[in-house]
Amino acid sequence: MAKKDPYAALRIKEFNVFLLVRFALVFAWSMQFIVIEWQVYALTKDPLSLGMIGLMEIIPALAMALFAGHIVDQKEKRNLLAICIAAFSLISFCLFWLTSPEVTSSWSKKSMLYTIYGLVFFGGFLRSFFGPTIFSLVALIVPKKIYANAATWNSSTWQMSRVLGVAFAGFSIGWLGVHYSLCIVFALVLVSLLFLFQIKRKPILNDKIGEPMMQSLKEGVHFVFKTKAILGALTLDMVSVLFGGAVALLAIFAQDILKVGPQGFGILVAAPSVGAFITMLITAYIPISKNAGMKLLVAIFGFGICIVVFGLSTSFWLSVAALFFSGVTDGVSMVIRQTILQIKTPDNMRGRVSSVNSMFVGSSNELGAFESGVTAKLMGTATAVVFGGTMTLITVITTAIVSPTFRKLDLTKDIEEHENAE
Repeated sequence: MAKKDPYAALRIKEFNVFLLVRFALVFAWSMQFIVIEWQVYALTKDPLSLGMIGLMEIIPALAMALFAGHIVDQKEKRNLLAICIAAFSLISFCLFWLTSPEVTSSWSKKSMLYTIYGLVFFGGFLRSFFGPTIFSLVALIVPKKIYANAATWNSSTWQMSRVLGVAFAGFSIGWLGVHYSLCIVFALVLVSLLFLFQIKRKPILNDKIGEPMMQSLKEGVHFVFKTKAILGALTLDMVSVLFGGAVALLAIFAQDILKVGPQGFGILVAAPSVGAFITMLITAYIPISKNAGMKLLVAIFGFGICIVVFGLSTSFWLSVAALFFSGVTDGVSMVIRQTILQIKTPDNMRGRVSSVNSMFVGSSNELGAFESGVTAKLMGTATAVVFGGTMTLITVITTAIVSPTFRKLDLTKDIEEHENAE
């Protein structure tokens, strides 16, 4: 067998442009999320207010997810993504304006808080379109035989941009303040829009254009639930993210428990992404498709242990280490899940399948943030994090016991079939 090229996807010019677009977008979105969390907690000093950020985003994201997937499968992907980015730039500009000295001095805290929640709600609506559009577009840029390699670099770029975005947000809050940090976010969104137009428009690979919406949605959901590899990966990851949402409470740890200020906050939030990014770079050279099911179970079990350690820690650097290794394990999980989705999903259903994925996994980040805020209010912050990590461990053990088929999942044959298809 010929030696695999770890840089195969990077040899495609449009894929590199795509990665630049995604880097700028995720950097901006991650930075914006952290700045908003810091601002909201500074306004309220209430952990439940942080949970409300997640709730405001998940409501429209869940409500629109399946409909967005149908629309994505019916439309040209490059231009649809351009519309989404333009709308995101409007949100970023509004947040920049909202935190200006003129507004903060004349508006009440309650008015500012509710306006932030409203903008986050609009962002959740956009979120339902971003995931399916990006997932579908990358499959039109790279050939099928290198889907697995493209998934690794795509996920690595996502993690690297999160690393830099959240870390820079923490330092930027301290150096420039909330207002000018959000100005940087707005500028990055505009940059991503300019890069996007270097990618050519792509064909619509759906032979059922004009298909009734309800029939289309039913077909997409049915495909996910009958494809056990996809369903198992999504369900497992959803529950672990839902209960392992310690990141949503990091502003409280930074300000009240570890007392490390905005710079320490940036380090804490960046630590998981650093670990995940390093892991993803390694997987470009060492494929993890063999025994993928068992590796996914082990990775998420390790993630749960890291969350428990973080919740129990009162040492800043032990907390950083626990978050770093939670990112290492999460990186393995993400690469395996993205590879399963790219390989098992037909071209004409990518939007709908990605929408179901966003309902299971993407939205569980926000629902997890809400769950963490509620449990922190009821149990206390540290106890809530330990509870979440423990629930993750229980979920993995239960899945391993009741689903031997998923435990034996291996992607090697599927990948070889794609490599030989062209």
